[in-house]
Amino acid sequence: MNENNHMTEEIAFPVRINRYLALKGLSTRRGADELISAGLVRIDGKKAVLGDKVLKAETVVEVIKDKKISQKKLVYIAYYKPRGIITHSPEEGEESIAEVSGFPGTFPIGRLDKDSEGLILLTNDGRVTERLLHPRFKHEKEYKVTVREKIPSNIGKVLEDGVFNEGEWLKAKKVLPLGPHTLSIILTEGKKHHIRRMLSEAHLTVEKLVRTRIMGIYLGALKPGKARILEDAARKAFLGSIELQEL
Repeated sequence: MNENNHMTEEIAFPVRINRYLALKGLSTRRGADELISAGLVRIDGKKAVLGDKVLKAETVVEVIKDKKISQKKLVYIAYYKPRGIITHSPEEGEESIAEVSGFPGTFPIGRLDKDSEGLILLTNDGRVTERLLHPRFKHEKEYKVTVREKIPSNIGKVLEDGVFNEGEWLKAKKVLPLGPHTLSIILTEGKKHHIRRMLSEAHLTVEKLVRTRIMGIYLGALKPGKARILEDAARKAFLGSIELQEL
């Protein structure tokens, strides 16, 4: 699905060189500092130093690849988070994705409630975080939701128009009833317990919530606790969709 998002934030010049590299998707901010300190960044042919600024759009910025500097292999993984697993910061007696996924060195992008399950992306590429989570990008996430009560016929209009809960306006981009007790809900924003709070305002109780899609990546046939590494065309399509280059 083409969401027609333009990922790259418009750059306001002058801008610090580390932020420029991050906005261009060439590095994380911290990674940019490391490249600059290693002498691998040039601004109009001159070696950059920490604190340098790019003054205008026409400035030529180069990042030199040095084979002597080892770079970690970047990975992007579609993972089915089981119900009951914590995304971040587990408390005593709880298990986190980092402990059970089998992919050490990666971290989950975003959150999925403990009582929810389904697709979450794991990576060791820090550039991905802002591109997926910043509200300005409006990435689609799709969920299959089962509720206890029978779904009213006007539920699509109610949730697409939005509801007010705990001082926040919550809405869905698209709602499609799949059966008497099942809904497909597409969001482009992700506030805390967003779907549960929306449905509560519509007097519906969530029995099961499964995230089935993030942008063009689908849960597919994955089972709880299983993963699929994005490779070849899938990897290229994912990076292209968030306007990042292979490093």
